[in-house]
Amino acid sequence: MRPQELNLLMIFDAIMTERSITRAANRLSMTQPAVSNAVSRMRVAWKDELFVKDGRNIQPTLHAQNLWNQVREPLSSLSEAVGPKSFDPATAKRTFRVAVNDIVVDMAWAELRCIFEKEAPGVNIHAVPYTIVNTEQVLEDAEVDMVIGGTGVISNTFRAEYLFSPIFVCIMNNDHPLAKADLSVEEFAAADHLLVSLSGDITGYTDQVLLQHGLSRRVAVTVNHFSSVANLIKRSDLICMIPISAVAEEIIAGDIAATKPPIELMPQQIAAIWHKRQDNDQGLIWFRDHLNRIISRNVERQTSQAFDSLCENNPAMCEPCQK
Repeated sequence: MRPQELNLLMIFDAIMTERSITRAANRLSMTQPAVSNAVSRMRVAWKDELFVKDGRNIQPTLHAQNLWNQVREPLSSLSEAVGPKSFDPATAKRTFRVAVNDIVVDMAWAELRCIFEKEAPGVNIHAVPYTIVNTEQVLEDAEVDMVIGGTGVISNTFRAEYLFSPIFVCIMNNDHPLAKADLSVEEFAAADHLLVSLSGDITGYTDQVLLQHGLSRRVAVTVNHFSSVANLIKRSDLICMIPISAVAEEIIAGDIAATKPPIELMPQQIAAIWHKRQDNDQGLIWFRDHLNRIISRNVERQTSQAFDSLCENNPAMCEPCQK
């Protein structure tokens, strides 16, 4: 392979990763016209349009996607072999993209920003919606550097580092007739439910467990993020199964009631997930260490405080803490 062809492949890889000529130029420390000229040479050499405009971004053609599937792993290995990427937070110019839900954003982003301002002023952090169903795809396509979510069954192409297992409680307004410790499964199933659906589905794992009891529930309202749950619960007769860390502040403040669910849910493991091609990415390792530490510490703190508040304010409903 001629050196100029390898250079085109490196530029092609940056464009495919960033889905933008401008961002690829920044990534490569090149000017935008220089990258555009390289794209013109690619089109002639590889006899394909390669990229088409999509608003402010660009989308690859089928030929470009197929080519990238073949070259990105060898290019990554070659780049690492020739010169492993060092990372100096103080001088780095980089953006980390993380697929994450709003619980984690609320829990970690402010603290992360404080760290970045002190240690890595040139580093950005961008949150991308986490939708459950596309974990592997967004990592495979390099749309994000990392996903914070359920591990489920993932292939050996990806790596996962355990963070925590959420503890679920059933929440409702303080005056709700089901705000009691001995909530039965029949009462639970008969209530109107609020479901947080990150995938858009109107059923969840709770429905599968209820079916084992020969029961079903009415999902009267769905939302696609956790931050609106407490307000909906306070102002309605809905009940909701939710990780306690998502409503810890409201439980501590006594704004909502919580009790142990009358059904057993297998604890889901939440992890930081990344592609194996970034195993030796020193920047991602630095970022992951900070993010994982913040999440793990804050989940433990919020959960403990919420349980303590439940036991202190309403001993009859202290059962959720499992102490």
